[in-house]
Amino acid sequence: MKILVTGSNGQLGHDCMNELKVRNHDAIGVDIEEMDITVLASVEKELNEIKPEAVIHCAAWTAVDDAEDEGKKEKVHLINAIGTENIAKICKQLGCKMMYISTDYVFDGKGQNPWQPDCKDFKPLNVYGRTKLDGEFAVSRNLNNYFIVRIAWVFGQNGNNFINTMLKLGKNSDKITVVKDQIGTPTYTIDLARLLIDMIESEKYGYYHATNEGGYISWYDFTKEIFRQAVALGHAEYSEDKITVIPVTTTEYGVSKASRPFNSRLDKSKLIENGFTPLPTWQDAVKRYIQDLEF
Repeated sequence: MKILVTGSNGQLGHDCMNELKVRNHDAIGVDIEEMDITVLASVEKELNEIKPEAVIHCAAWTAVDDAEDEGKKEKVHLINAIGTENIAKICKQLGCKMMYISTDYVFDGKGQNPWQPDCKDFKPLNVYGRTKLDGEFAVSRNLNNYFIVRIAWVFGQNGNNFINTMLKLGKNSDKITVVKDQIGTPTYTIDLARLLIDMIESEKYGYYHATNEGGYISWYDFTKEIFRQAVALGHAEYSEDKITVIPVTTTEYGVSKASRPFNSRLDKSKLIENGFTPLPTWQDAVKRYIQDLEF
């Protein structure tokens, strides 16, 4: 199958390209240098030349706090909403299926119940969440053959992420303060890419949630496991007698530009119901990720 991946230089796009090649698909990756998704003519030209059978749309503005800056809000909307609609429109013209990578930030993060993939109780708390939701609407409005896959707490080898940040902080400090009241599940892009390609090879369209298995945790829990895995792999500098991880509330941690959801729990049962293999546990994913790091 000929499959186009947008944002192919990013963490998820990079791993989708690798997984497509392993499965012998005709994978074409594009980033801003090859296609400006905010310009319909650019999208039309590129997709008409490539004529893909499917598009996996990973490209997005993901800097959540920067999105709150007055001078950047229009650009964020252009990329996440207008750019997505441009791709959806041309996919409709070409009759190809589309996969849109979205986020738990389309919800308000209240309560403790996991969000269901077909829930329509949308109340994004910030610019990033609102523009990603607009992207969802653009896909569902223009297409029938689409997948909208919401993910959360993403980490991958091809970019900076929470694990890298914590390991870097741990090298330079004996005390780290981490939020304990935001709850979710990490998502390893290598594992996610495998699932996304399983999905794009099917015709089981609709809304899905995808994170690693292993239960719901806080950022504090995540940090403790990162250091535990690092120690188990021979990095004694991250042991508990050398680094103290202090759990705090979001309020105690301090105000950020963008409001964050407290409840990022995503219900993934629809994956199993539709015959897809769930992702491995996040603990196993952290171990594999750290094993491959050079530090």
